[in-house]
This record gives sequence, structure tokens and C-alpha cells, in this order.
Amino acid sequence: MSKATADGGRARRVRKEPDERRDQILRCARELFSKHPYEAVSSAQIADAAGVSRGLLNHYFGTKRGLYLAAVRQMLSVPPPPVPAFVAGATVRDRVAQALDAWLELLERNRGTWITALDMMASGGDRELGRILDEARDRAVARVTEIVGLTPLAAEHPEVLSALRGFAGMAMDTSREWLKYGRLTRAQVHMLLEQTILHLTEHLIPRLVAEADRPAAAEASPSSV
Repeated sequence: MSKATADGGRARRVRKEPDERRDQILRCARELFSKHPYEAVSSAQIADAAGVSRGLLNHYFGTKRGLYLAAVRQMLSVPPPPVPAFVAGATVRDRVAQALDAWLELLERNRGTWITALDMMASGGDRELGRILDEARDRAVARVTEIVGLTPLAAEHPEVLSALRGFAGMAMDTSREWLKYGRLTRAQVHMLLEQTILHLTEHLIPRLVAEADRPAAAEASPSSV
């Protein structure tokens, strides 16, 4: 980390432990990537902002791409707030609204980083980035399943998780419409996702499960003569 000199000269570097230096680099990278397009941010800028040499940055992350992937992984690994399942009077709608607010806030704070990730995937993808986003999607699906109270059902019916993964894809696309193109507002994205997940869990998923159970029930019944 660096401290500014009294006369406004170049900041001097302060020795830190390896983990602290790495975290400092990541914090500065996330801040720069959130405010500027990926192409507009250089490794030298990140190193300067973190008060480290470019060589040290390369030592920890290899390349700017490696640093960007680490920044995305850290952003998407932020622990979510606990599911308010036991708050008196809390409904499924309340829990969904709270979870969506937290997710949209995370994306808005990391706007540039998120847009770049989605653009990279849309243009043919980056295998490592795709793996990071897939893991984040699976965590999000597990959390949504818990929020709407479908964890036991999902354990018995793969259709539940498949439907929620489809919803997760929709959520990513609508976030891009909001953050990159400005064709939706945050409030509109919230409303669209909230209404969609509630309709999905209250009406469509029960029908999917019933449809999946029907052939099994028919096979278990004796054939009519």
C-alpha cells in the first residue's frame, strides 16, 4: 500500500504481508474495473493505484486477464446476507425482494466488471470466466431454492433446478439490458425478476413436477384391458 507524501509527490510503498498485498491489488483492480472498460485499464494503472510494482502484480496474478478473473471471482464470492426465513411475518415475496435488492446492489457497485464479464461470454466466451460464472450461477440457484422453500422438492426433482437455472440466465440478460444498454431501470429489473420467480415457483414448477410424475404413476398402474 502507498501513502501520499506531504508535498504531493509520488507515493511511497509500505511493506505488507503477502496476503495483504494481494488483497490490496484486488481491491484496486475491482475499483478500476468497476468504473472503466476492461480495455481502458492497464496493469500499470492497477499497480500504481495499489502502490506496488508491476512485477509484483504479475507475480501474484500473471497477467491482466488473470487479475480480472480473480476480481470477478472475488466479486461473485461475496457471502450473501442470511435468508430471513424465521423473521416474524416475512413472506416468500419479502425474502425474494431482499435477495434481489442485494444482488442488484452488488452488480451496480461492480458495473464495469460485470458488463465486461457478460460481454466476454457473449462474444464467444472465455473458458475460465465461464467456469467462474457457472459456479456463481449454481450458488445463486441454490440460494434461490432456499429462499422460496423448494430445497426438499429440488432434491427429488431435477426439473426444479433446471427451471431455476433458466431463471438465472434471464437474470443475467436483464442485468445487461439495465447496466450496459440502459433499456431497463433497476426498478424495472427488480419488478420483472421478482414477478417471474414468484410465478415460476408458485405455478410453473408445480406443473413441471406434476408432469414429470405422471408417466411414473402411469407405469406403476396396471394396464387396462
